[in-house]
Amino acid sequence: MKSEQAGSNGKNTFIQAHRAWLPKLLMLWILLMALIGWCIYTQMDADTKVRRKEVLGSLCDQRARMLQDQFSVSVNHVHALAILVSTFHYYRTPSAIDQETFAEYTARTAFERPLLSGVAYAQRVVNLERESFEKQHGWVIKTLERKPSQVRDEYAPVIFAQETVSYLESLDMMSGEEDRENILRARATGNAVLTSPFKLLGSHHLGVVLTFPVYKSKLPQKPTMEERIKATAGYVGGSFDVESLVENLLGQLAGNQAILVNVYDITNFTDPLIMYGKQDEEGDMSLVHESKLDFGDPYRKHKMICRYHQKAPTNWIALTTAFLFFVILLLVGYILYSAGNRIVKVEDDFHKMAELKVRAESADIAKSQFLATVSHEIRTPMNGILGMLGLLLGTELSSTQLDYAQTAQACGMALIALINEVLDRAKIEAGKLELETVPFDIRSILDDVLSLSSEKSRHKGLELAVFVSDKVPDIVMGDPGRFRQIVTNLVGNSVKFTERGHIFVKVHLAENRVPTVNGKIDTFLNGRSDEVVHMSSGGYNFKTLSGYEAADERNSWDNFKHLIADEEFFFDDSVKKVASESYEQVTLMVSVEDTGNGIPFLAQDKIFMPFVQADSSTSRHYGGTGIGLSISKCLVELMGGEISFISRPQVGSTFSFSADFGTTKKNSIIDMKKHNLEDLRSSFRGFKAIVVDAKPVRAAVTRYHLKRLGIQAKVANSINKAVSLCGKNWSLTSGIFQPDMIFVEKDSWICGEDGIFNVWQLDWKQNGHMFKIPQMILLATNITNTEFDKAKAAGFSDTVIMKPLRASMVAACLQQVLGTGKKRQLGKNTGSTFARSLLCGKKILVVDDNRVNRRVAAGALQNFGANVTCAESGKIALEMLQLPHNFDACFMDIQMPEMDGFQATGKIRDMERKANERLMNGECGEGNGWKNEYHLPILAMTADVIQATYEKCVECGMDGYVTKPFEEENLYQAVAKFFNPKPTSDNSLQNGNRTGKAP
Repeated sequence: MKSEQAGSNGKNTFIQAHRAWLPKLLMLWILLMALIGWCIYTQMDADTKVRRKEVLGSLCDQRARMLQDQFSVSVNHVHALAILVSTFHYYRTPSAIDQETFAEYTARTAFERPLLSGVAYAQRVVNLERESFEKQHGWVIKTLERKPSQVRDEYAPVIFAQETVSYLESLDMMSGEEDRENILRARATGNAVLTSPFKLLGSHHLGVVLTFPVYKSKLPQKPTMEERIKATAGYVGGSFDVESLVENLLGQLAGNQAILVNVYDITNFTDPLIMYGKQDEEGDMSLVHESKLDFGDPYRKHKMICRYHQKAPTNWIALTTAFLFFVILLLVGYILYSAGNRIVKVEDDFHKMAELKVRAESADIAKSQFLATVSHEIRTPMNGILGMLGLLLGTELSSTQLDYAQTAQACGMALIALINEVLDRAKIEAGKLELETVPFDIRSILDDVLSLSSEKSRHKGLELAVFVSDKVPDIVMGDPGRFRQIVTNLVGNSVKFTERGHIFVKVHLAENRVPTVNGKIDTFLNGRSDEVVHMSSGGYNFKTLSGYEAADERNSWDNFKHLIADEEFFFDDSVKKVASESYEQVTLMVSVEDTGNGIPFLAQDKIFMPFVQADSSTSRHYGGTGIGLSISKCLVELMGGEISFISRPQVGSTFSFSADFGTTKKNSIIDMKKHNLEDLRSSFRGFKAIVVDAKPVRAAVTRYHLKRLGIQAKVANSINKAVSLCGKNWSLTSGIFQPDMIFVEKDSWICGEDGIFNVWQLDWKQNGHMFKIPQMILLATNITNTEFDKAKAAGFSDTVIMKPLRASMVAACLQQVLGTGKKRQLGKNTGSTFARSLLCGKKILVVDDNRVNRRVAAGALQNFGANVTCAESGKIALEMLQLPHNFDACFMDIQMPEMDGFQATGKIRDMERKANERLMNGECGEGNGWKNEYHLPILAMTADVIQATYEKCVECGMDGYVTKPFEEENLYQAVAKFFNPKPTSDNSLQNGNRTGKAP
């Protein structure tokens, strides 16, 4: 065991071997998961920023594109106006356009130029033409500062203007540096030209001026610069309010407030000019998008810069996702860490349990050895005490001495029974209790159980009866000893706790089981568990065995009659209904009903607990240890059944249990049945009887026992009814049922018609009937001498059958009454008779180191007619059994000094095996006392009743097992398989019963 334990401790798993790394791995896991969570957050935040940048770019490009498209539309309209002036002012003579016409036209078409604050036309005037030009228009050419223009080579005064810019009339556009440069580039290129941003006249907004050249003649297909300058007649210009333009544009778009827009003129990229927006306006400077702008002037470069109005908010989605991922992975790590710790703890617990298992097994072995030793040490002196008491009871004793000896023997047997119960409980707890499977007669077992309790029940005046349904097979396969133990325990408890009424044992097939809850049937009076009914003194009229109320109503006559309905009116054995032979197993239901004190409701839940009694005063008033029901419950469960009970205080208790038994073939009849019941049936077959009993359940039980003997019986509930069954006017000749005997319950006789039998007998004598008058037999639980004399005077036979009824006892009484067969008490001394027939003349060797035990064993065997030789040790026995020898059997103690029974048996078997080999080889002849084959029956004789001891006995070669102290039945069962019975003369068998009360 220690080596196994060490081996189990040495085999550690990887986790247990590296258990110190678990906290470190957990911390490393946390750090790693934090890093992974940060990476997840960074990646998701970067993705968000990318999407934010893409959105900003899309919004900015959209605004730039729309601004550019709208500006292009306005440029096209200005270009169209330049063509209009060229066509209608210079190509037509006279001109079709004047200031009024131009102003009206531009006003009506202003909706086509929403981005322009106004348009005007400036005519090209050279210095030579200035004077005539001024006279023609009636005003002087002025500069932009509204002063007369200085002398120049060329002028560009405004002659036509839209009403919104009418203040430009007569102003020389070439007087300004920006405008002059703009005009020169426009006529040189022939395209639209823009000025740099400047504050518009009459406004604080920034703006630009768009200029288109107007030609007075058509240009060639590919004109040169000189040709364009020469053909230039004037210039059409339009002013753009850039701020208003962009504001209107952004107002049309959704998300205007989301981003900030700046428009720049970057012609001089070193010094960009802002056209829209504020340079120092707050916003998200971390993210900026730039979009190019093309307003149609290749010389001027523009761009739009956009940024978000507010900084990017905290990315809660990324933060939450990273945090949840971290938490989940942290939980996974903690789960793995906890699993590792759990594995380590389980493995530690496993090693501890392995160690505890080793200790428990050692303790179990020690316990078994202790029980064996204690059992042996207690049983050894008890064997001497009971054995000597048995021998003493076989001598002539005075009545006082006989009483003392019987009392001492009863106390010794009670102590042995207690030891057996404790040992049974220990074997059940250890799981070493095994049931045997042998054929046995269940009815005989129940008769024996009732016989054990008959004296106590008679003393208390209790009705004690047994009923077995005819459907129950005669012979079943099971453990008769354990079945007897269960029933004996239940009946013993009932007798102990019952002061009036009855104890009724009933056996039938478990065809309809009553459901139970926690081992107890929840059935109470009127459906209430707290209601107790007290019977009035002297009043009992319930249809039960004794007339007293029982806890379980299923055993009353109303239910009991259904059980016997198919058996009540049949007397031929051919119609007896038993379990079908095709069934390999039957389930029997056994109930033990009493009308005792009952069990208190508060104690019913713990009634099957070992060493627990219903009342603390129980052991003081009634005795007992409270272990019997616990053992019975375990035995019932081993038999494949269950036990339950119904109990009501002051009413009684009914214990019921089921058990599974095997069935035997029809021709499989054991010797016990052949010698007893079959012989009795043949003796009484054909007899008829009447049972007089006012209680139907008790009458059915009496009829059941008569039926077992082959007697056909009818039931009458009164003496009057019984007489009427015999014929009209009590005439036997006219009757249709002529009984050979009439059984009358003492209760029915005492409460019935006193003189009816005398009148009937007188009528029978006067009429001279040819039929013999039936024998009148009284049935009683107890009877006084006065009542016995009165019964004899009333015409009853001298023999009174005392209850409880048993087939063998009833048969003995009937043989005594009818004068048939041997007048002896059947069933008494049966074991002694068969044991004597088996052991008579046998030479037996008794081996025991205890002198008292040798005397007891020798005395018991000599009482059975055996010739006994004793040996005080295994060595001496081995010398006495040297081959050849003339011993027929050997009873050998197990625990002896020097050489115990196991060693001695092993040497004897070795010696016999060698001798048998020599006989087979012909080395030894049959002369000189040698036999054909040697095998001496060796029976273990010990006080140790542990199952392991029995197994060891069989293992070493012993043939049987006899426990101390000796009991006739156990001794008979042990030797019956080795010896054949011989006819013996037993004086006690020849002595007839005395006239009087039959036991």
